[in-house]
Amino acid sequence: MTPQAGRAADAPRIFTPEYYRRMRDLERLSWWNAGMRDVAALLLERASLGPAGLLVDVGCGSGQTTTWFAGAHPGWQTVGIDLAMDGLQAARALGATAVLRGSATALPLRSRSADLVITLDVLQHLPLDGGDQRALSEIARVLKPGGHLFLRTNAQSFPRRDDDRAFDFHKYGTRELGAKLVKAGFEVVRLGRLNALLGLAEIPRELRSKRSPHSYTGLMSQPRVEARWLWTAKRRLLAFEGLGVLRGVSWPLGRTIVALCRLPGRSSP
Repeated sequence: MTPQAGRAADAPRIFTPEYYRRMRDLERLSWWNAGMRDVAALLLERASLGPAGLLVDVGCGSGQTTTWFAGAHPGWQTVGIDLAMDGLQAARALGATAVLRGSATALPLRSRSADLVITLDVLQHLPLDGGDQRALSEIARVLKPGGHLFLRTNAQSFPRRDDDRAFDFHKYGTRELGAKLVKAGFEVVRLGRLNALLGLAEIPRELRSKRSPHSYTGLMSQPRVEARWLWTAKRRLLAFEGLGVLRGVSWPLGRTIVALCRLPGRSSP
């Protein structure tokens, strides 16, 4: 993420109750989360979603994405899946009514049951022995022909960082991610980097973290209230970059990759 960074010592360890409390506060206050929801909405318009269907949120975390989508698409059913019980409890507390415990690499759903899968900031945390490819294949399995995947993940930028094997943390390039999506059977509709200009603020922290053996340092962002004009300007800039991705632009040095993909074929009427 790119909002105001805290000290590494203050960052909650991933998948702990503190992690999900921090995540809920960020989702409520952060321009980054608001801007990323704008980006998701822009790209999902390209998918021409119908009035009803089934969304599966893989790695639903605190449930923000599931409840946001349900509010925008009231005719749809939603299912959130997460491996961490603390995440599922947080999602229920936020109002997600259908949540399941399960791994992204072995989804607890029948084949060809979902119309849309969303997975945000999950792929980079999967086992480095091919966990991401297994997860993409599982998503392809549960999607109906003609169904869509919206994905967001971390991007390799400046300074470049090697994989963190202690934390199973990986940063992607667009070519690498695109190749893995195609291998899993997807048609890539849009794929590109964003979080470019505002992501420049992350360079000093990334350079400092080079002194650490780990490239993953936890959920660094600190929830904070900003002046409304500044919050709005940052959100709109991020949404503008998302509009560029929609039009086929991949911004240089962007620290986030988003992709909209489609599973070939046609859904049964």
